[in-house]
Amino acid sequence: MPELAYFDALMPILQKAMKTQASNIELLARWMAESIRDDHLIYVFGAGHASILAEEMCYRAGSLVPTNAILPPGLTVSTRPLTMETELERLAGLAEIIYKASKIREGDLLIVHSNSGRNTVAIEMAELAQKNGVRIAAVTSIQHSNSVPSRHPDGTKLMDVADLVIDNCGIPGDALVGYEDSDQRCGATSTVVGAALMNAAICEAVRILIEEGVCPPVFQSANLDGSDLHNAALMERYAGRLLYL
Repeated sequence: MPELAYFDALMPILQKAMKTQASNIELLARWMAESIRDDHLIYVFGAGHASILAEEMCYRAGSLVPTNAILPPGLTVSTRPLTMETELERLAGLAEIIYKASKIREGDLLIVHSNSGRNTVAIEMAELAQKNGVRIAAVTSIQHSNSVPSRHPDGTKLMDVADLVIDNCGIPGDALVGYEDSDQRCGATSTVVGAALMNAAICEAVRILIEEGVCPPVFQSANLDGSDLHNAALMERYAGRLLYL
């Protein structure tokens, strides 16, 4: 069986994140459970490829129903030309429009994913949420963020304005695998590790809800018999509040 460079490089990063971020994941899970118990919503935002984490946590098998992925036009990988997304995530003032349209309320929870933590839209989303009584959890690479200047007008970084910082333990530039005789790296880790950390938080939140006697609102796979009725009942419970309906 061949040794695959990406797997060999990824596993130490993933294991480091699992070991060092366990207590942070537990806290995030508790916040998620509290939001659900108190009839609030969970919002997830990221720009560009960071938005994949928002999609991962929303409307899929095993995810929490009251989770809204914030996927504004121009800030996802469906943007064309895709290079425009890079420019938009650096644009001051755009976050205020997105935040208002998302209808986030005081008491909700906002998870912001930005590997570098340096771009303006992600930082301003966190700032707006904090001003409006919303808890902020940031998923970022602390090493990457510390290695670059902020693009925010005030020099602020995402980890500076978050109530909780979850480190994906990635390296500056995200791409991990390097080869001799080449200065290029390949194989990004932020999506894989971020998805693992967020799914771990979902599972812990479900455990907490069960222990507190609250039936966890979890989606079943649409490809399991009987799941349509199960999922429809849960979505009806949150009717009018879910951005994906």
